This record gives sequence, structure tokens and C-alpha cells, in this order.
Amino acid sequence: MSGKDEVAIVGAGMTKFMRRAKETPKELCFEAVRAALDSAEMTLDDIDCVIHGTAPDAFDGIHMKGEYLSDGSGAFKKPYMRGYVGGGTGVFSPIQGWYHIASGQFETALVVCEEKMSSFQPHPQGAFLTIFDNMTERPLKPNLLWIFALEMNRYMQTYGITIEDIAHVSVKNKNNAIKHPAAQLGKEITLEEVVNSEVLAWPVHREMVSPTSDGACAVILANKKRAKKITPKPIWISGVGWNLDTSYWTNRDLAYPQYVENAARLAYKMAGIKEPKKQINIVEPYDPFAYKECHHLEGLLLADKGKAPQLAIDGVTQRTGNMPSCPSGGLLGVGNPIAAAGLMKVCELFWQLRGEAEARQVPGKPKYGLAQAWGDLMQVGTVIIVRN
Repeated sequence: MSGKDEVAIVGAGMTKFMRRAKETPKELCFEAVRAALDSAEMTLDDIDCVIHGTAPDAFDGIHMKGEYLSDGSGAFKKPYMRGYVGGGTGVFSPIQGWYHIASGQFETALVVCEEKMSSFQPHPQGAFLTIFDNMTERPLKPNLLWIFALEMNRYMQTYGITIEDIAHVSVKNKNNAIKHPAAQLGKEITLEEVVNSEVLAWPVHREMVSPTSDGACAVILANKKRAKKITPKPIWISGVGWNLDTSYWTNRDLAYPQYVENAARLAYKMAGIKEPKKQINIVEPYDPFAYKECHHLEGLLLADKGKAPQLAIDGVTQRTGNMPSCPSGGLLGVGNPIAAAGLMKVCELFWQLRGEAEARQVPGKPKYGLAQAWGDLMQVGTVIIVRN
């Protein structure tokens, strides 16, 4: 089996993204899995293997977290694996599922990603204080906000970009999320409100940062033979790519995500995409910070270096524009339960390419969609390309 267009997404489901005190992580997984199975009119008996993506045990204080979540994810008495590559997990997990089926070992796979961010004990920042280099980085006492502020500042200074330019992304995504039934922070917001919101670590403003969220997503993958029996509208995985750069952020050019470009080129080559700006009809780049959508559109070769903010300003990346970007509302509007956030983007493409995104539906009939996620120590790039 070549892999290309031999594996399809046949079902998808997600929970509402919000702070959830009542549901356990297992229950969040079950809710997403149940929705995905129902959408494909399948049961757990039809699933051959389960792939789970979730943060390290240290993030939320659950020992052997992968094992703890396995039964809630439908993996009882099934081949099961758990993986994590930071924020890139939500796109890498379906890539892992793709491998299981493209290898010929399984006919179907259930991919589940979950995170319960609001109950982290200790706070995830506690883990990030200890993962940096002991000699060159930890003495600076890095936290997530100032590291990303450093990268955003470098990006702005390199290309002459202003805070107002980047703020357009927050306005677009939060307004897009109003129409997403699972969104946490969808709201009408103006450019002035974004720019005047609290400065958390200059130049990062509060309305440029995704919220703390709890939630889960699931997709069901199947080989060509099974997919055509399951649904008349399979969404085919045409290309996958990933790349891991050095974890030393001092050794990378923070103005440009080379690791995203490397991952994108792998996916484009596999999918036969020669001109991504013309062929990719809808894109869901990873946007935990407003500047990251711009950063990632450039790394995906969908915008020239330093020019992505102008696409939002000109309306090109609006839901009704020539290249809709984050029509779901993205992490800025829907929410950011780490691993589940990336898989949410894959779910969104599934619904968009099937014409089932309801009030979020982009106009026309998009053929190719791309989802991308990023994470770990700012050096992981994961990309998946799907077509209808």
C-alpha cells in the first residue's frame, strides 16, 4: 500500500472546549469517541486499534496517564499506543493512525486526543521550569509567555510588523468562533479591544492568547476498502509531514519556523501539491498566539515571509476569503486543550470538506485542506493534508 489516498477519515467528534470541573479526563475521551462513532455509524467492535495523544504525566499529576485514559478512549482489549509531541500532538496523532493503516496491519483506527488543562496539578508551567537546559536557559527562569513574547518580538522586528497588524488575527478568529458550537471564547471583538487588552509579556496581549481549556476530540480512520463501505463521503489523507528542530531556541532563527516548512514540504510532496498557495483551499494553522497563525502560514509556504499579517488585513484569510484560515475560530476562539486543539483542526477540515460545517461552512466546494500543529520547545512541526 502506497499510503497516499489509501487512508480516509470516516468519522469525527469533539466535546465543547471549556473549563470543566465535573467530567473526568476519561469521561471527556468517552464523549468525543461516542460522537465520532455515532457520526460514522460504527461501534467499538468495528475499531481495530486506538491511538491516544495527551500531555505528559507531570502536567496534570496522573500517574501512567496513557493507561488511565485507555478504557475511556475505547482501547479495552485492543492494540493501543499513546504519544505526545507537545502542541504538535493533535496533528501527529492522526499521522500515527495513518501509519497503522497504511502499513496494512489494521483496517480501522480510532484516534483520540484529550487534555484537562484547568485541573493541572501542578500547573504545567512547573514542568516547563525544569525542561530547559540547566546551564544556558534555566538560570533565566523562563516561562511560556515570555518565551513566546521573545519570538513574537523577533518576528515583528525582522519584518517591520506592528501589534495592530497581528491583532487582526485575533479579531478574525474570535469572531469566527461565534458560530462554532464547541467554542469557549467566540465573541465579537474589535481591533481596538485587542490592542488595548492587558499586556502579559510585551508584545503579547491577553486577547492574543488562547484560553485555558478542557476538552477532547476523536477521529476514525479506515483503509480504502472499509472507508467506501462506511460512508459515501470519505475524506482522504493525501499527505503527512513532520519535523523536529533543535530544542535550543537560542540556536534557531525565531523569525521563521523552518521546521514547519520542512514538515510542509514532506506533506506537499506526498500529496502532489506543486503550488500550495493555489491548491490549498482551506487551512487550519496552529494559533495559540495570534502571531503564530502568521508565523505558520509563512512556514507552510502559504504566505511570503513577513506578509501573512497583511492577508488577514486584506480579508484573504477570512472565512469568505480566497484562502480561509481558521474558519473554526482556531485556538484563539474555540480553546486550547493542548493535544485536543490540533485534532480539533483535523475534525474541522473533515466537516468543511464534507459540507457539514453548518454556519461555519466556507463558500464553494473546497477540495484540499491542511491542518498544522506546533509545540514542545517551539521546534515541532506536524502537517496533514486531506481532500474530499
